[in-house]
Amino acid sequence: MIEAYKPIYRVSEVAELLCTSKSVVYDMLKNGELPYLLINNGKRVRGSDLEKYIENHPVEQVKNIEQEVV
Repeated sequence: MIEAYKPIYRVSEVAELLCTSKSVVYDMLKNGELPYLLINNGKRVRGSDLEKYIENHPVEQVKNIEQEVV
């Protein structure tokens, strides 16, 4: 079952959802790839911004192995 996005995510939660590290997420925030809010000196990501990032992120096509074996 697919869960709805929460309104706000911590950096650690974003890292877990994107299957990456917190340092990569911090780099994304620093580079402006992913917008964030400052709440009580902590960086937070809106669920809507995370959804937009995922939807707009390029998808890599996976080749079918059977097609390569000829």
